[in-house]
Amino acid sequence: QVQLVESGGGLVQAGGSLRLSCAASGLTFNMYIMGWFRQTTGKEREFVAAISRSGGNTDYIDSVKGRFTISRDNAKNTVFLQMNRLKPEDTAVYYCAAAHSWSATAYYTRDSHYSTWGQGTQVTVSS
Repeated sequence: QVQLVESGGGLVQAGGSLRLSCAASGLTFNMYIMGWFRQTTGKEREFVAAISRSGGNTDYIDSVKGRFTISRDNAKNTVFLQMNRLKPEDTAVYYCAAAHSWSATAYYTRDSHYSTWGQGTQVTVSS
């Protein structure tokens, strides 16, 4: 059974930091592109960051560039999202997602490319 489980969300003041983790099981982790998305009530799900299978290539939505860092540990089947200098507009449910790929360097920014999703973790940034 393929499963992604996010953790690390919570309540933080503006300017603070959080580190999200997503533990994968039931899949060959190093064959999957990993992504982070977020969604707030009444809005469409939004791409946040993605990382290639090798970890060598990453991409971010413009609003988080320079503040968020995506990384992965293929030995531990885990992907991370380090979030610094958080802003109230970062408040959302954050989801990790996995997409199988034969390319070690590709990454995806569209949610339609991802086949497996976690249950989400709430991040709330107070002003």
